[in-house]
Amino acid sequence: MAPFSTELMKLLRSPVSGRPLLFQENDFVTDDGEERYPVSDSGIPLFAGEFISEDAKVQQNHYDRVAKAYVENLAYPHTQEYMGYLDDALFAEISDAGLGRMAEICCGRGEAIGLLNGRYDVAVGVDVSQQMLEAARDAFDGENVVFVQGDATKLPIAENSFDTVVMLGGIHHVNNREALYGQIMRILKPGGRFIFREPVDDFALWRWIRNIIYRLAPALDYETEAPLRKSSTMSQLQHNGFEIEGWKTFGFFGFCFFMNSDVLVFNRLFRFVPGIRFLTRLSTKLDGLITGAPGMTGNGLIVVGSARKPQSSA
Repeated sequence: MAPFSTELMKLLRSPVSGRPLLFQENDFVTDDGEERYPVSDSGIPLFAGEFISEDAKVQQNHYDRVAKAYVENLAYPHTQEYMGYLDDALFAEISDAGLGRMAEICCGRGEAIGLLNGRYDVAVGVDVSQQMLEAARDAFDGENVVFVQGDATKLPIAENSFDTVVMLGGIHHVNNREALYGQIMRILKPGGRFIFREPVDDFALWRWIRNIIYRLAPALDYETEAPLRKSSTMSQLQHNGFEIEGWKTFGFFGFCFFMNSDVLVFNRLFRFVPGIRFLTRLSTKLDGLITGAPGMTGNGLIVVGSARKPQSSA
């Protein structure tokens, strides 16, 4: 295996001590020689050993188990069509600015890295599941993209390293969000931006439905997954020093029917329905009308938001 690039070496740190790393004999070793982290046969640095949080262990086992089905579900035509609607919402929040050096946390198969290809200089994807990372690595072979196994609350990344951090459906898998936001603040450069798209349940109806589904669906883990709430999320972000820039919700009944094939078995049959892409597009328009109506702007199922690390006072 060829050595890792100088650029990557500058970005990685021990998740335990924070020390710089050297690449020796197919392992990453801290500069004092005290810590050693292996690299998988496919070239993924493995920083999620026994020290990771208990929640991360649960998620690691869960997604290693469901990785194949998860990727298959995302290939359904109705899922792709509705995702296009949510992607447009994400693009609107990001605007046309370049992303510089970008990290995708809880990257799974590298959704943001794929969506935003061409807009970043270098991208690093971090996830606790090696199986999901293997799927991501199979999809990307550019020299400016790397994938690393790690715990989102103990990121193996140097501080002040990234212009942009993106999370798409990852925050709700992390119970210790104070630690997560603290890590994102740490790795962002001053003025850097944190952009996220996540399930949210400020609307009482969604809270009730999700409380049932999360307990019953084998594709979800009730103990370590929880949708966001606006008040607590903003409070936690601000407590970690972020300036809130955006918060807008999307998705309503159409999301329930067309975006849950990993949870609702009948949803998978929609791929055989003639004209399903057209029907899904109609549902996005209806959902847009509902969530844009007076009194409903914060009641969608998905939030697209952003926050910024303040510029240094120096």
